[in-house]
Amino acid sequence: TNMFATGTRTVRGMEALTLSVPPTPGNSIVRRPNNEQLFSIATILKKRDYDLQFIYGGDGYFDNMNTFFGRQGFTIVDRNRGNPLPESIKTERINIEDRDVTFENAWGICDEDSYNQALRMADLNARKNKPFFQFIMTTSNHKPYTFPKNKISMEQGSREAAIRYTDFALGEFMKYARTKSWFGNTVFVIVADHCASSAGKWEINTEKHHIPAIVYNSKMPKTEVGKLVSQIDLMPTLFSLLDWNFENATYGKNIFKMKPEEERALIGNYRTLGLLKNNIFTQINDRKQVQQFIYNPKKKTISKEAKLENLELEKLTVSYYQTASERFKNKMMKAVNN
Repeated sequence: TNMFATGTRTVRGMEALTLSVPPTPGNSIVRRPNNEQLFSIATILKKRDYDLQFIYGGDGYFDNMNTFFGRQGFTIVDRNRGNPLPESIKTERINIEDRDVTFENAWGICDEDSYNQALRMADLNARKNKPFFQFIMTTSNHKPYTFPKNKISMEQGSREAAIRYTDFALGEFMKYARTKSWFGNTVFVIVADHCASSAGKWEINTEKHHIPAIVYNSKMPKTEVGKLVSQIDLMPTLFSLLDWNFENATYGKNIFKMKPEEERALIGNYRTLGLLKNNIFTQINDRKQVQQFIYNPKKKTISKEAKLENLELEKLTVSYYQTASERFKNKMMKAVNN
């Protein structure tokens, strides 16, 4: 209930969820060159012979998503509007055919159609007795907020209506998934990539980074976690819930073993990077100006700038982002083949 997105765009969410890394200064790693063979969620899954699938209702050429996921070994499932993968990427690409689409707008097919692709791919894996991992990127909760008619009681065109349709489609997906042989052995992670209207050139609005996150399995007891955590913590938490032993070469932590003094969230936008910790938000902009604010954990907001001069938090903020940037630049985030 207290998770924060690292950034303001989808590629930042993807970076955090797959690499468990703070938002590196400048572009997301998803969009950068030299992002192949990184230690990622795929590194751990491939060691256990999982089939990896990136399912997107548009053309994953957008924002370099197909290249990024393809380089990590994911099969690409998208609309494929004629934008080929680089020749160096040998992964399989599966086209979502017109006959499988009931509704589509500029961003891509509706969420129900995307989930139908996921169900179909999961069934194929189950028939082959092959474990699978799917990263599904839906598009309906996005301007212009259009979706199939007669699905919900609200008219198209508003964000509230799109959210209601998104919720409806997710419910339908879970309803059909419950009928499948693989349902009981599957963990579902439902999380936002970022919030609406969170982008700002300089200022960071912490309440605009607060996102929902649900980890569900029919055999798991219901637990509510109120710790201050980040998107980057989902990967190690997921594998810990599965009781997997793995080497964690990331910045993320297992939420269930996280001590109070380890709670924190890393938040950034186009020109400013910040650390939320101990009810203090420390931010550093691209002019190297440091500001610190008092954080209200109930309202998820920050006060006007406080003259705190907490040098320890300032140093910690710098260290998170500087090490993440240097590790990527110097190829220290690459997966090591054992």
